[in-house]
Amino acid sequence: MHTPSKNPDPAVVSTESVASVGKTFAILDAIGQYGPVGISALAQRLDMSKTTVHRLLQTLRGLGYVEQESDTERYRLTIRLFQLGAQALENVDLVREADKEMRQIAQQTRETVHLGAFDEDSIIYIHKIDADYGLRMQSRIGRRNPLYSTAIGKVLLAWRSPEEAREILTRVEFKKLTARTLTSAEAVLNILPSVRRQGYGEDDEEQEEGLRCLAVPIFDRLGFVAAGLSISFPSIRCSADTRTHYIEMLKQAGAAASARLGYRAG
Repeated sequence: MHTPSKNPDPAVVSTESVASVGKTFAILDAIGQYGPVGISALAQRLDMSKTTVHRLLQTLRGLGYVEQESDTERYRLTIRLFQLGAQALENVDLVREADKEMRQIAQQTRETVHLGAFDEDSIIYIHKIDADYGLRMQSRIGRRNPLYSTAIGKVLLAWRSPEEAREILTRVEFKKLTARTLTSAEAVLNILPSVRRQGYGEDDEEQEEGLRCLAVPIFDRLGFVAAGLSISFPSIRCSADTRTHYIEMLKQAGAAASARLGYRAG
């Protein structure tokens, strides 16, 4: 006798997931529109069951997006949504303010230029200008790459305290991507003081064989490193003079973008 499979239909699971996401955002939107509200009122306004509303609210509460008032038991939004919006605006500002410098570097060097920001235990590319040459890198906007094997990652770590950098690296799974990849937190921590002292980070074929990268920090108005600005190029095109020229070019661009974000060097 044939026994039906107990595995759920992926299409059904996907549809249910999309529906749950839609209901979750509907709840957030309703609380934002009406202010603190109880489960019964939310369920009525959104035409959902109270069980569903309660389940989704508990998930949002656990994630820190809503909180429950102790006296009325109504739910309201927390500042976390504002923080997310502020981060999004900050990245928009970063891209806008860095774009001019990135295009100038790309025009002068014909190489690939990246803008990358910190994302939990990785970097994420938020802007990119491709090389005029035939080289096409694996990177793309929205893609994550490791902190430990990229020039941008080293820059994003170097201006943090040693304790914070160490804590971040404890969450990282190190993988040997090339023969030159650093494969431990200690190896990365050992080079961060020199990265900060010299004012730039370097990836010497640590992420991709045959490819080098140089990066400098971009500071926000509070003096924090908001992003890393980098130039990537094949090792065969990296003479000592070229490297020195690229570093100076990046430092000037990083300083200009930082100034437009409100940073004032001490």
